[in-house]
Amino acid sequence: MPLPLHRVITAAALLAALQAHAQEPAPAASTPTAPQPPADAASAVPDEPPTHSLMDAPLFYQLLIGEIELQNGQPGVAFQVLLDAARRTADEALFKRVVNIAIQARAGDQALLAARAWADTVPTSTDALQSVVQLLALMNKPAEIAQPLATLLRIAPAPQRPGYILSLPRLFQRSPEPKAVLAALAPVLKAQAGPLRPPALYTEAKLAINAGENARALALTRELNQADPDNDDAMQLALDLMPSEPQAEPLITERLRLKPDQPALRQAYGRALIKAQRPAEAAREFRALTQSTPDNPAPWLALGAIELELKHPAAAEAALREGLKRLDTPAAGTDAEIKGRAEGRQQAWLMLSQAAEQRGDFKAAEAALQKVDGAGLDVRYRRAVLLAKQGKVADARKLLKPAADASDGETRASLLAEAQLMRELRDYAGALAAMKAAVARFPNDPDLIYEQAMMTEKVGKFDDMETLLRRVIELKPDYHHAYNALGYSLAERNLRLPEAKELIEKALKLAPGEPFIVDSLGWVEFRLGNLDEAARLLRQAHTGRPDAEIAAHLGEVLWAQGAHDEARRIFAEAAQRDPDNEALREVLDRLKVKP
Repeated sequence: MPLPLHRVITAAALLAALQAHAQEPAPAASTPTAPQPPADAASAVPDEPPTHSLMDAPLFYQLLIGEIELQNGQPGVAFQVLLDAARRTADEALFKRVVNIAIQARAGDQALLAARAWADTVPTSTDALQSVVQLLALMNKPAEIAQPLATLLRIAPAPQRPGYILSLPRLFQRSPEPKAVLAALAPVLKAQAGPLRPPALYTEAKLAINAGENARALALTRELNQADPDNDDAMQLALDLMPSEPQAEPLITERLRLKPDQPALRQAYGRALIKAQRPAEAAREFRALTQSTPDNPAPWLALGAIELELKHPAAAEAALREGLKRLDTPAAGTDAEIKGRAEGRQQAWLMLSQAAEQRGDFKAAEAALQKVDGAGLDVRYRRAVLLAKQGKVADARKLLKPAADASDGETRASLLAEAQLMRELRDYAGALAAMKAAVARFPNDPDLIYEQAMMTEKVGKFDDMETLLRRVIELKPDYHHAYNALGYSLAERNLRLPEAKELIEKALKLAPGEPFIVDSLGWVEFRLGNLDEAARLLRQAHTGRPDAEIAAHLGEVLWAQGAHDEARRIFAEAAQRDPDNEALREVLDRLKVKP
């Protein structure tokens, strides 16, 4: 290794001193001395040649001019001068400097030019090729990326290659042409073999998802799972695909069957089931987690929340109290852990209040709320519900009014909370008034317009409801709730049934497997006279979410098929969970059934 300049000078000076000292006369014999080396010892040490810098005078001035031009606000001139210097010296640090100058000047074409010059000048540089690939991604030029990417994967050290492959979906995440990205990268990815095959499969699947080619992504996920049965990436892909490709779910359930001790996967699957509006199945997964990881409070709290949604207050309270025990156990931890436990306790007490309210024990509900610190909207809403259910509706509504200095987000949330309160109290006119006020404040908010449409239907203004729902679809064409609501409303009123079915099927394509949409499709099949298909769909919906309204539909279809005993059982279970459900009560009264 060449010595630094200061060490070269020091070594030369030392040699000179030794040589000079060797020529001095020997000291007197009376003076004791150490044995002396031969006179030619110093000359036996070879002179080390000085290390010369690559920077000659012309290069020095070229770099100086480039930096001065840059400081003077002339990045274009600096770029040209320094790029020429980088090409002459093949200095990678200088190439990197030139690329950064162009990037900072927002000159993408020049940055790419410099990166390509770097790669041409130093063909073995992975940094150069990586810069080319990244710039092509940023500039949305997927058609040009195959060659530099293939070269990068060929020359990079083996341990680095999987990382380069796995970084591609993130690089192209915001590309406006995801299909072009997939088409350009797929040949390079398919060419990877051996240990690079799993990351290549994962990356191609992610790019396929981004391109909307979910069936292709599912096939790649299956191939990845088969090639590497322990691969966690395959499970992440399956979770990503669950909403659009129902056949992805068996990959997850089979993995959990073969290897049940995977709490992270089971928790992610449980969350996916919640998102898919399948709380009964989600409860099963979180219940299993409470058995496999009993000291972890999170599964207990999640299970409590799900049981609460399923209107199982006793089961919810039991799970929530188990979660609280575990939250209270550790007294120390990091600041983040302490904060997380405090937030968990707040949520647990809020849910315990709601569970007590479901049991009709308002005193216990208020006592649980007293355990909650602060006066956020969630706490105020629960207090408002308790007040309203005790006849103090005006006080309840006042509690939810936004403050004069509230932000738009706070105002929106408060208006929604007031409408929800009125809805819970079955004051649909009051809820509609609240939603009208919200939409007047936020006229292009699809969520608010949707809620206004739902309340408009409740007061019997069906034409207005349809107008509002079509406005939602105009604002947000993938808003599956709007398609489902409009289709279901038509089916419920036995109107335009083919159109109703088409709307519901559109919703189901946007949210595959969602129980409420499957319920709507089953109901329209019932209206069309297809009893067997209606029963099949409604059983599927009821399994995913044993909601009282879904149960009412399933029970009515079973009753029409003559399966009265099964219908009575379905009605009885629903009535036990939610005895005040309007749809259920209407069906029971009409069929003259006592569950």
